[in-house]
Amino acid sequence: MDVSAFDFDLPRDLIAERPATPRESAKLLHVQPQALSDHHVGDLPALLRPDDLLVFNDTRVIPARLKGRRGEAGIEVTLHERIGLSVWKVFARPAKKLKPGDIVRFAEDFQAEVAEKGEAGEVTLAFNQSGDALMLALEAHGEMPLPPYIKREAGADEQDKRDYQTIFARDPGAVAAPTAGLHFTPGLLAALADRGIGHETLTLHVGAGTFLPVKVDDTRDHKMHSERGVVTAEAAARINQARAAGRRIVAVGTTALRLLESAADENGVLHPFDQATDIFITPGYRFKIVDALMTNFHLPKSTLFMLVSAFAGLERMKSAYAHAMANGYRFYSYGDTSLLERAS
Repeated sequence: MDVSAFDFDLPRDLIAERPATPRESAKLLHVQPQALSDHHVGDLPALLRPDDLLVFNDTRVIPARLKGRRGEAGIEVTLHERIGLSVWKVFARPAKKLKPGDIVRFAEDFQAEVAEKGEAGEVTLAFNQSGDALMLALEAHGEMPLPPYIKREAGADEQDKRDYQTIFARDPGAVAAPTAGLHFTPGLLAALADRGIGHETLTLHVGAGTFLPVKVDDTRDHKMHSERGVVTAEAAARINQARAAGRRIVAVGTTALRLLESAADENGVLHPFDQATDIFITPGYRFKIVDALMTNFHLPKSTLFMLVSAFAGLERMKSAYAHAMANGYRFYSYGDTSLLERAS
């Protein structure tokens, strides 16, 4: 499919630099087959059906952006894919200054060796810390890896450490937040529970590849980034039980949807899952398990806008985005959100 079909113009002033406060005060656009309606996230209990099951991503964003030095040269790296307990693929700037065997120092007792160089600024680093010790070093010396469209001259700040993390964050490993989940608070979860709307969690460690532009002209030529996902046997059983009882599965975020669709079979039965997925969803994909999707507003020509167009229909999503722009919705990670009913 022609990538240009997913293009649109977005005014810069509609890109959110900070989230709404309180979180559930963000706008929510309900995209139904024949109608668009404007709401707020706090209205979600009334918009969903009693007995719906919300599925959240419980990954925890790590402080994955590091500033270091190779000799006298400054180097900035962003971790994006874990290879082992001490080895990560990273995006480095400027990567041209690095070669295998080089040492990049981030602190007196924290450094990494360049193990391999890839394409487009990708480098494999082997750190001198491993496992939990590496996570502690990142907490001490790293910063939150805000998306490139959020501009902070000094980088992420203390407020971002709180804002760029969902209330479900449990398992560290993501280098980008599952942003639809940022809108939820304990009070909203309680209101949903009062309506009989439950929730389940699974884990997809979101990689920085989610922000990479699509550089090909045809979607068939795009190579999708890979991310590690986990669906436990217990979670799969509970979700399957909900579906068997006729309850709708509502994915909160494209990351939850991608993992659910990766772990489901052709009959819509969810299976335990513990591996990487590079599922790439474009119009024409037949959804196996997800009935509705809550998701923020995405970049033009991005794999995520392609996904929502597959889910709700390309023309319907173009109309929804035009409506959102005309009505002052805020876009991207810290922005407003939508509730999409699946196209039949």
